[in-house]
Amino acid sequence: MKKYLLVTLIISSLQLSAQDFKEWTISPEEINMKVYPKDTSANAVVLNEFGDARLTDDDQENIRFKYHAKIKIFKSKGFSHGDILIPIYYGDNNTFETVSGIEAVTYYKDNNGMIQKQSFDASKVFKEKKNKHWTYVKFAMPNLQEGCVIEYKYTLLSPYHHTFKKWEFQSELPKVYSEYLVHIPAVYEYNVSLTGPLKLSKNEAVLEKECYSPGGGFKADCSKITYRMETIPAFLEEENMTAPENFLSAINFELAMVSDYRGTKHKITQDWKDVDAVLKKADYFGNQIKKKDLFKDQVALLSLNKPDELSKAKAVYDYIKGWYKWNNQEGKFSESIKKAYESHTGSAADINLSLAAALSSAGLNPETVILSTRSNGNVNKLYPTLSNFDYVVVKLDIEGKAYLLDATEPLLPFGLLPVRCINDQGRVMSFTKPSYWIDMVASQKRTKHYSADLTLQDNGKFKGTLTKYSLGYEALSQRKTIKGYNSIEEFVENLDEKMPKIKILKSDIVNLDSLDKSLSEVYTIEMDAFDNLNKDKFYFNPFFIDRLIENPFKLADRSYPVDLGAMEDSRVIINITLPTKFSVINQPTDLALTLPDGGGRFISNTTTEDNKFTFSMIRQLNKAIYSPEEYPALKELYNKIVQHNKTDIVFQKAK
Repeated sequence: MKKYLLVTLIISSLQLSAQDFKEWTISPEEINMKVYPKDTSANAVVLNEFGDARLTDDDQENIRFKYHAKIKIFKSKGFSHGDILIPIYYGDNNTFETVSGIEAVTYYKDNNGMIQKQSFDASKVFKEKKNKHWTYVKFAMPNLQEGCVIEYKYTLLSPYHHTFKKWEFQSELPKVYSEYLVHIPAVYEYNVSLTGPLKLSKNEAVLEKECYSPGGGFKADCSKITYRMETIPAFLEEENMTAPENFLSAINFELAMVSDYRGTKHKITQDWKDVDAVLKKADYFGNQIKKKDLFKDQVALLSLNKPDELSKAKAVYDYIKGWYKWNNQEGKFSESIKKAYESHTGSAADINLSLAAALSSAGLNPETVILSTRSNGNVNKLYPTLSNFDYVVVKLDIEGKAYLLDATEPLLPFGLLPVRCINDQGRVMSFTKPSYWIDMVASQKRTKHYSADLTLQDNGKFKGTLTKYSLGYEALSQRKTIKGYNSIEEFVENLDEKMPKIKILKSDIVNLDSLDKSLSEVYTIEMDAFDNLNKDKFYFNPFFIDRLIENPFKLADRSYPVDLGAMEDSRVIINITLPTKFSVINQPTDLALTLPDGGGRFISNTTTEDNKFTFSMIRQLNKAIYSPEEYPALKELYNKIVQHNKTDIVFQKAK
């Protein structure tokens, strides 16, 4: 959710009292606080948080950002919040952020109940590089103990004034009070947006006279703006979600326009037509795709005896997948696909821009799609900001059908994107027409079908066959798992060890390398039914295949969507033949559950006839994304499935 607040900053005559809270003080109420009433399960709570950001008075146009926080720690599980981490960004062209002025104190009670404080050791601040662009400045608060309060502050200097400084109101901790004060010169106009479901308790601006003096006698007034939230709930992550940044309540800035000292306005935010023109001619993008002669000879051989465009495209796709090894680096731009070609390795951009060039060499008309992966967050679709994107794939239209292609992974079938790419929308870049948005949706489901035909032996064991058919994303995942072992035999041996009650006697895996076909696994198995032949009754749980042990949805309320990436279809059918001396005296109740608006269903059915027993189960999720409003129904569906999966079948031996 994204709300756009101010396109140009409006100055009011209100006089604000926004200011930093008093530093290095502790109240009896804070040190004696035993629990946060608004969230009694919290191990810690942010009592106060304040930020102040302004442009520096120099020709560097840096942002000086000051941060100050006070946190109450209730339990030892909250000690991790005493490990402070400050992310700093390293851009290209030797630009980077710096941190200075770190101060920190821990307040605690001694054995006599007196309040003490201990300052941290500034010499123990260190840096940890995360990747090319991000480094963490880290330090640990001293003398942490249950009931203590920590307070720290620092100053960050950033050259990236185009995005000013983002402020996240929400975090994994609840917050009592969070306030952000920004000073924006009148010569700058920012697009300001509020993301997340929470509302501001204060959003006010006043005029600040001559607050900005970059030099040369030039001075400018500022908008002094206060953004505030109070009683902020913790943001709790749960399974099946994209980047948390998409849903955290936060204030974001994007520079739109700058006025010079003569009052002339210069537009900063580009239109997509401007971006299109740049990318088409860029050495790192459009000019790389034009290097189709690099693949001319090989593509000519691949195209021989190919009767249609689809078979030709598949041959080129398989060739690129086999030629390159992905270095696990993402990326939307390539410095040189020629270098990547010669080294047989490269980033996602190197490989997929090569794929576009090779398809073009084959006489096809590929387009590229720049996108943001699930872990990178959603893109801002109102204002072209290339920094939001971190990946590129290929789009190919053949006979009225669009195929999205990624050649980074050898086990990806033609037309199936990795789940990391299934995120919101991507921007299709074409050489022949303006760019446009496309939904990044899964082309296939996550499908798995099981069948078991078992016979109860006189020795108390079930014996028969267990078969699994996998398609779409399930087949991709299972192929990766199997290929992760040195051999199929090693995979089967490991699988056998993971199922202590089942012994695999024989195995047959079909279509492991035929990526466009379903993956088939057939196992001859022997399974313990009971260990005492003299017992009159024994219990058997038919949900031993694809069983749900616990509900993945646990939040009382979820403010962001459930994003599965793809629809799901799971089916199980078990046929059991019993000796004539056995009969079924108890079995799971037939159950049929549905989600509203055709969102999904769960069906469980049991039938008995003579000495035959059949159990079947269907679990379908017919949407890839469920809204927060649909969450309660989805959670309740899984609650009932988990409970139903605990039901046993009871067999009785005739006397």
